[in-house]
Order: sequence, then C-alpha cells, then structure tokens
Amino acid sequence: MTKPAIKLFVGSRLNTLRQQSGLTQAVLAQKLGISASYLNQIERDQRPLPDRLLEEVCRVFSVNPAYFSDVEEVRLVQALREILADPLFDAARPNFTEMLSAAQKAPALGHAVMQLYSAYRNAQEHAASLADMPTQPVLEPYEAVGDWVQTNHNYFHALDSAAEALYAKLSPKEGWLHPALIQYVQDEHNLKIVTDHALEQRGVRWKLEQKSHTLFLSQDVLAEDSLFCLAQVVGQLEQGAVMDRILRRSGPKGENARALARLYLGNYFAGALLLPYELYRNAALEMQHDIDRLHRRFGVSFEQACHRLSTFQRPGSEGIPFYFMKLDIAGNILKSFSANHFMQSRFGGPCPLWNIFRAFTTPGQVQVQLSRMTDDVVYLNVARTVRHSSMSYFDRPRQVAVVLGCDIRHAGRMIYAAGLDVADQRNAVPIGPGCRACSRDDCRHRSLPVSGRGIDAGSEERGVVPYRAAKS
Repeated sequence: MTKPAIKLFVGSRLNTLRQQSGLTQAVLAQKLGISASYLNQIERDQRPLPDRLLEEVCRVFSVNPAYFSDVEEVRLVQALREILADPLFDAARPNFTEMLSAAQKAPALGHAVMQLYSAYRNAQEHAASLADMPTQPVLEPYEAVGDWVQTNHNYFHALDSAAEALYAKLSPKEGWLHPALIQYVQDEHNLKIVTDHALEQRGVRWKLEQKSHTLFLSQDVLAEDSLFCLAQVVGQLEQGAVMDRILRRSGPKGENARALARLYLGNYFAGALLLPYELYRNAALEMQHDIDRLHRRFGVSFEQACHRLSTFQRPGSEGIPFYFMKLDIAGNILKSFSANHFMQSRFGGPCPLWNIFRAFTTPGQVQVQLSRMTDDVVYLNVARTVRHSSMSYFDRPRQVAVVLGCDIRHAGRMIYAAGLDVADQRNAVPIGPGCRACSRDDCRHRSLPVSGRGIDAGSEERGVVPYRAAKS
C-alpha cells in the first residue's frame, strides 16, 4: 500500500465516512484502537491521520488510500476558480490558498456552491431558449453521478469481486468468454437468445422478456458489444442486491441520479466480468499497457480496454493511476474519470491542443502526446477514435474518441513511451483545463480571456491574441 509522504489532514472526509456508516466516534475509535478524543482531534483537523492508522481506516471503510489524497481538493478548487471567475462574483474573488482551505475544511459547502452555480447556468440557458426552443432537459443527475463515481475513485470492490468469482466459475477456454457466457445465460437463467432485426431501428441493443425467457439482441451489435450486453444482463439478474447496498450506503441523492447510478453499476459489473481485475491487471503489466494487444487478447473494444485500466484502485493491488475521457467531435465530454490530478474544465470546453482532437484527423490511429498542465505536471496521453462503421447509407454513426493518460513518472511502464525523450521539456505540449479555467495568457489558441482577470485595453502592444490580461 502506498504511504503518503506528507501529513494527511483528512478530518472532513473521515467524518463523512463515519457518518455514512452510522458509526459514533466512540465505536470507530474502538475499531481503530485509539481514544475517542484523539479521533475527535483528527476529524477536526487538529491532528493529521498517521500512517499507522491509514491502512486500518481503509480496511474499516473498504476504501482506497487514494480516497484521502488531495485529488478531490484539486478538482473542487478548479471548479471554484471557474465559478468565481464569473462576473457575477466580481466583488470578491478568494485567492488559491483560501479556496484550497475551503475545499479541505468545508468540501460540502464547496459542492453546494457548484450545484447552485450549475442550476444558475441551466436557468440562464433555459431562459435564453424559451423564445424559440422547447424546454431542455436538466443534466444535474449526470453530474451528480459523475461526482459520486469520482468520490469512489471509480472502483466498487463488491462488484469487482463478484465478477472475478463468476469469471473463474465460467473458466473460458483460452480466455474467450463469449461462448462460455452464452452457455451460462442459457443454462443458469433458462434464456434463449434471439436476434431481432427491428431493435436497432428503435435504438435498442437488447431487450429481456422474462416471461418468455427470451433475450433479444440487435442484429447490428458488434461482437464485443454483444459480449458486453450479455454481461449487463447477467449483472441485472444476479447483482441487484449488491448494487442496492452500494446505493443505500453512499449513492447520489435524487431519484433520477440514483437510477443513473444503478445503470452505471450494471455497466461497471459488465466491464469487470469481461476484464477480471487481477487477470487484466497482470496482462496490462506484461504487455506494458499496449491497448491494441489488450483489447484483442480479451475480445473487447478499444474503449472498454481503456476504461477498465482507469478502475485499478484495489487497495494493495493498485495499477497506474490513469484518467480516462470520452469526447465527441464537438468537444462534449461523454465520460470522465480520473485517478490522478488531471482535471478538465467543468463549465467550459476542453483545450484544443489536447491530442484527443488530433485523433479525429487520423481515425483508428493511436495518437501519443506529452502534455504539461498549468500545475507543471507532465502527462503521457494516448488517444484514438472509436467510431463504429455505418450500418447503411442513411446511418449517421457518432464520431467519438477516447483518451487515457497518466503522470509521466509512470511512463516506463507504458509501451507508448518507446522512442519518446520524456526528459526533454520541449516535447511536452502546454495544455490547460479549457480556456475558461486556464491561467496561460500568452496562448495563441485561446478563445476566451483569462478568467478572473481584467482586460488590458490601454496597452500599445498587440499580442498573439487580440486582448491582453491586466497584470494582477
């Protein structure tokens, strides 16, 4: 288990875990073998969480040590910086130190500000569209689920363990799960599998009719997607109670958010069944995370192979801490999970210098990039399109790409570092979290002025962009 090199003041997160589990300070202190007064001091950030207690706390609450890292604070601070850059808050803008302190000591208040600002922006957009557009759906449930998954570091131990156990039971020959899973669905759940030509026209991939014991699959589903569909069905039939327990313990609030969270857990189980944790992690290490080899070895899609790599957060058996994102060609973020400090803008578009956009110009080819963020951390990014082929002349397949990235410190374990001079700082492309949150004022690709700073309109100079930020 990785030990932190700095003192951990984690009072608010420890307090949240304890209350979610229904434990009093006295009971938790007894479990940890410390006094209630000492625990009280830790929760009030008067004492740091010692290394010797970190592992015990993680064991009691079944969380990863990364739960107590500063990734969540960085993410919250970035969101607050974006929000407070709005002219609405022009009267008072806290500095970075003040926002970091707020993120550490009152994270619930910070998240409340994020929710309130999100609702404010939705209301503005809706009001602007009332004249000539129908009411638009509110997307807060998607954001709530994304935040919830991020809080759990995209790892759900109970589902992962259940998936591993089932994979071992199936014992697929030569690693090919598809025939074994088909046989399992037919034998264990008495389901007959039928191809339905009409499902794709309705935008449906599979349909389960339990009365007739029939599972209908779309004719146009690719082989790897068909396998994922079967795994989804098994998860729905067998893991409902496990999913309910996870949601009761820490699920997001609101009926729609919880429904989406349950859908996500079903997809999580399916991915874990196709790519069992230890088996896939060991294969990734052996192949130096060569995604093309991995997705062919396990019979899954390129996207599925990437996504699974971002979930290796099992305590004591962690993988490389990756971030994973999926975007469409317009820059809309469709999926976003991060086990490191890489964070995208919450309220604005991504940086155009990011290699995921170059991937759209070379469909099906892997794009590798070294990038330097505004906090000077350098990442190794791997991007590729995952567009499906057209099913007919009138089909309009969605054009999407995925990107997987890690801190350059892990480059030696990645095949994609081959031939790269990672020590040469000139190879790192300076990118940001999106123009709204980016602090670089000399970028010729900037589409918006630097957030939170005035415009220097009196200068006799003209820079690479048609406006200059006033010196703070």
